[in-house]
Amino acid sequence: MTPKETLEPGDGHTLPRYRWWQLFSRSLFHLQLTGEDGAPEIWSVEVRPGGDSDGEVRAQLYRNGINQAQSKLPAVFAVPGGAIEVEVTIYGLRRCHYVTPDGSERQLLPDPASAEGLRARLERTNPALSRAVGIVSASVLVVALVLGVPQIIEQIMQLPPIAENIGTFSSPFQLPASANLVLLLATLAASTERALRLRYNWVLDGGFLEGGD
Repeated sequence: MTPKETLEPGDGHTLPRYRWWQLFSRSLFHLQLTGEDGAPEIWSVEVRPGGDSDGEVRAQLYRNGINQAQSKLPAVFAVPGGAIEVEVTIYGLRRCHYVTPDGSERQLLPDPASAEGLRARLERTNPALSRAVGIVSASVLVVALVLGVPQIIEQIMQLPPIAENIGTFSSPFQLPASANLVLLLATLAASTERALRLRYNWVLDGGFLEGGD
């Protein structure tokens, strides 16, 4: 998934405590494994979507709160019994899973104080509301595709080189600027909500814009 040269050794710093103001600037997930000596270990993955001090988005790997490695994304970290795979989208994490050699996998648990952890808590405590929120998010993205994509295609087709060689296209939907702004904000909110659950669909979540597979 990721070239070996992007994997760098950790510097041994301690995992910082999660603060409430980091809700949308820091993702933190945990996994409990059994170490080679049979003792339980807590492996943690931290990602700051806005990037580190140099602007590069990296995943940081910790064992029992001590930094072990870091990597540009997508990342694969070798851990006892398998590997942790980490991927991001422009809205947040797409994947943070523990994968074993036989192909089985499970998602790491979000830190309770993180935005992902709060969203997971809603799913546990009020599954009906959680499902409703998820349905609304998916519905918003479907509407955004139906209304927004034709307008984008129309704008692209109006570019002189394309219009002269291919022709123009008129979108069946012509929304005022204010409506398009509301649609954009709703789309950002829906995509962010899905990212908090690590839900990803190539079409709904903009993979075709990111060059996703």
